[in-house]
Amino acid sequence: MLRAEGLTKLFRTADRTVTALDGVDLALRPGARVGLTGPSGCGKSTLARCLSLLLAPDDGTVTVDDRPVARFGVRAPRELRRQVQLLWQSPRGAADPRQRLRTLIGEPATLFGGSAQDAVARWAPLVGLTDDLLDRHPHEVSEGQLQRAMIARCLACEPRYVIADEPTSMLDVSSQAAVLDAIATAARETGLGVLLITHNTVLAEYWCEEVRSFAELRSGTEA
Repeated sequence: MLRAEGLTKLFRTADRTVTALDGVDLALRPGARVGLTGPSGCGKSTLARCLSLLLAPDDGTVTVDDRPVARFGVRAPRELRRQVQLLWQSPRGAADPRQRLRTLIGEPATLFGGSAQDAVARWAPLVGLTDDLLDRHPHEVSEGQLQRAMIARCLACEPRYVIADEPTSMLDVSSQAAVLDAIATAARETGLGVLLITHNTVLAEYWCEEVRSFAELRSGTEA
């Protein structure tokens, strides 16, 4: 289980302090597909970065399968970073423009002792990417195609949890459907726990098994 307890995160500037998270509790089980909704600026993306071990909270704890996280960012243990992957809102901001899609997908597998070729062969078909697309660079494919490649890249790490932070907000309706179908297929086949973070309540209620509002997270309810 991926668990956050009492997460608090402050951002300080020269003249003020902004509280992004204030005592947030959340738990995500493997295999669960949960939506988290809330308006822009409420702290959803900050929570995503804390849950994916990229950002250290000022207070509270993150636990991955009963293992407390003591170090975040590049100092977080590699095995814990592998277990929790973040799917970014903008695929173009997350992808290396110099790499072909097959390299983008296969690269993470090699970091954990796997085969890039095997990762591409396994995950590219699952998200609907054909060989001709895999040989293209990010600027040669659509936003939806690139986001599917980034899903496959996440899966190449063989995580237990994926935090999807507004993964369809920059896509048209047909691309949104394709991306969500790819995530759902991966979740069914691998037992992933998926937290879909979105401001779109209708989308969350359609796609997720359970939906929480950001305002509820201090109640300690579990997903």
